[in-house]
Amino acid sequence: MTISNNHLPNALSIGIMAWNEEASIGPMLASLFQQTVIARLAAANEGCEVVCLANGCTDGTVGVAADFFARMEREHPVRRGLSARVEDIREPGRNNAWNRFVHEFSAREARYLCLMDADIILNQPETLELVLGELERSRNLGGASDSPRKDIAGKGRLSTRERLSIAGSDLTGTIEGRLNGMLYCLRSGIARNLYLPRDLGATDDGFLKAAICTGFFCAPSDPSKVVSVRGATHLYKPYLSPRDFLNNQKRQMIGQTTVHVLITYLKGLPESDRANLAATLSRNDARDPDWLKRLIGAHVASPRMFWRLFPGILGFRWRRLYHMRGRRRLTHWAAAAAGSVVTLIACWQASRFLRRGGGSSAYWPKTARQTILTATHMSTK
Repeated sequence: MTISNNHLPNALSIGIMAWNEEASIGPMLASLFQQTVIARLAAANEGCEVVCLANGCTDGTVGVAADFFARMEREHPVRRGLSARVEDIREPGRNNAWNRFVHEFSAREARYLCLMDADIILNQPETLELVLGELERSRNLGGASDSPRKDIAGKGRLSTRERLSIAGSDLTGTIEGRLNGMLYCLRSGIARNLYLPRDLGATDDGFLKAAICTGFFCAPSDPSKVVSVRGATHLYKPYLSPRDFLNNQKRQMIGQTTVHVLITYLKGLPESDRANLAATLSRNDARDPDWLKRLIGAHVASPRMFWRLFPGILGFRWRRLYHMRGRRRLTHWAAAAAGSVVTLIACWQASRFLRRGGGSSAYWPKTARQTILTATHMSTK
């Protein structure tokens, strides 16, 4: 079902990444359609479109989203400024869905493109308005996102695992220029000069941040070009079991290694290729779908210890702990220590996997909840 009665030019195009999210996409859409940004744009005679990117779904995701859109067509109070549809993409894969949304499905006239996961909850009606407003006020910004909040944070009594999980998230608070992969908004001109290679994995936010902050790898990095907007939040379910946490860390190590290899490769290209990054990367994928996998193979084949897959693996949590003050440094020490041990194990597993010829395309796609949280992909879920 499609909401098609939008008679206003779209300023904002929202793409929802959905892979077998039948159970979670309904509550997510309910929170999305309560966002104040829809009415704010309509009041300025501008529209907002929502595109559910159902990629390779084998459950009822498409039907649930279509039914919700049909109800919104009848009931939403700002129907004049709103359009929504489901794109049923047969080929699974987050990167393919991202590329098709940015370069094919999103409204050509949209000034801003927003990507979000299908299993989060926008717990504040002003979240998207705050994120979009920051981009409108600050012309230097290329991308903005909100801050993820674990849904256990409001519980009265937390278990030991839950306390460690919350403390682990706090360790990301000192990162400058964060781009949260669960929900972010980009200027459309910047987004459309970007393309996600097939084997990049689920660490797209780190690659996007690096490209934006360096002007497509043509200038020194400027972290102020992306921002996590104060006061804008969403909720997500964290990993709490040791097995799930370790598997997620392994995915992060594989993904961050891939990003490191890709960025190193791009920095060696002629500036004209970097300036036209989307064309360069899409051309590479078209000519040789395995080009990035081979670069990863060459990287891990060179003699190096497993904790040196990419720079700064072991020290990042301790550096963040150092920037904390007072009692928080003491209370978060256990989370930093536990996370570092798990990271070391995950590095060993990731190194073995990659040395055996495993590539990102063999390890992804994963559900939207398994997307990495921050631009460095080193946060603790």
